[in-house]
Amino acid sequence: MREQLPAGGVELSPAEIEALDARWSSCWTPSAVARQLVGIETPWCVAAGWALDLFRGTQTRPHGDIEIAIPAEGFPEVRERFPGLAFDAVSSGRIWANAAPDVLAATHQTWLRDPATDNYLLDVFREPHDGDTWICRHHETIRLPYRDIIRHTRDGIPYLTPELVLLFKAKHARPKDQADFDATIPHLTTAQRETLTELLARAYPGHRWLADL
Repeated sequence: MREQLPAGGVELSPAEIEALDARWSSCWTPSAVARQLVGIETPWCVAAGWALDLFRGTQTRPHGDIEIAIPAEGFPEVRERFPGLAFDAVSSGRIWANAAPDVLAATHQTWLRDPATDNYLLDVFREPHDGDTWICRHHETIRLPYRDIIRHTRDGIPYLTPELVLLFKAKHARPKDQADFDATIPHLTTAQRETLTELLARAYPGHRWLADL
């Protein structure tokens, strides 16, 4: 699903994007996010690299930020849990500080910022969905019930199932994504490997990871 970007915002240069990394130095941990969201009705889960570490039960590498995924229509309930924070929308190298509702509706990624320090604490993906069915924003024919894509740690932290984390990472397959793939594959069940193989073949035919599965 391609976003039709709204007007406004600030276009960031590569150097400015790189400089933003320092503003994530005080980002939260999965446990801290879970404490903020305890009891909400909207399904949510830790995504990306942190999700793979939650799956494996230990932190395997440093994380420059933390991302969670939620159904787009559930964003208002999540937003209510973070009073006093600014919500900046980001997409394609642009950023909209204190994004207006129309900007939020036209983008899918939101950075929660502490106005006192200007540091970023949490990255929220507002995902497409059809009711209780999650829709992959990279390949909209991939649709799964939320109950099938969210797993939980022993202490109850929800995280995106590793097959889908790796599916998202396959798009760019940066060095850290390759490292995450190599470290995670040995821990997948046969069923998980089969699922990942099927999804990769559908979304990215001929992807180099298919040979390793």
